[in-house]
Amino acid sequence: MTTLTTTAMTTAMTTADVLLWGAFPYVALASFVIGSIWRYRYDKFGWTTRSSELYERRLLRVASPLFHFGILVVLIGHVVGLLIPQSWTGAIGLPENAYHVLAVALGTVAGACTLIGIALLIYRRRTVGPVFLATTRNDKLMYAVLTLTILLGLTATVNANIIGSGYNYRNTVSPWFRSIFAFQPEVSLMAGAPLVYHIHALCALALFTIWPYTRLVHVLTAPIGYLTRPYIVYRSREPGGRPTPRGWEPTRPPTA
Repeated sequence: MTTLTTTAMTTAMTTADVLLWGAFPYVALASFVIGSIWRYRYDKFGWTTRSSELYERRLLRVASPLFHFGILVVLIGHVVGLLIPQSWTGAIGLPENAYHVLAVALGTVAGACTLIGIALLIYRRRTVGPVFLATTRNDKLMYAVLTLTILLGLTATVNANIIGSGYNYRNTVSPWFRSIFAFQPEVSLMAGAPLVYHIHALCALALFTIWPYTRLVHVLTAPIGYLTRPYIVYRSREPGGRPTPRGWEPTRPPTA
């Protein structure tokens, strides 16, 4: 009876691992790609952050730079840590110990900046009346998932590498992540990672699943058209002067 129970639990756990680390990433990826294409085709005018700067600027001037600086550094760190194999950084002369210290230091600072920035943004959105009234359900869901993802990532960095004895995610999480894009997901690698990495990865996958349907979609665009569009000409009228006639109004010669 005990053997059968143990076998059943092992089979259930293996099935859960396959669903979480072998199937869910492709669900998130499909939602991200297809949802972004759909949003661009049918909601171009909604492809925006819906800026609330007109309602309040004092907090925004502090929170927005903190958040965007932090999230940019975090993104670069994830690209390097997840996409670039450990052997490649070693080949260019960067020892694993040096990489580890640099990654932990930058990751902790960037994560703290991001967390403080988003905390201030949420506080501003909750306490400033017009900003709160402009907050949708999608915004609330996005802020909750994004904040949890950031908090878990910072927790994993601090708990495993500063408080704990250290954990090299480049031997498990990184190969699993790269294997997804090779369409040969190595489920066992991610299944063997610590629990905090599991929850962090699941929150990140959930974030990418809802990404196209929230204000985060603006990250996928860049104002390239501003580089080539013609200048906007502003003309002023002299005080007390006659308004410029409309195109269909006849012009009259000046009176003596």
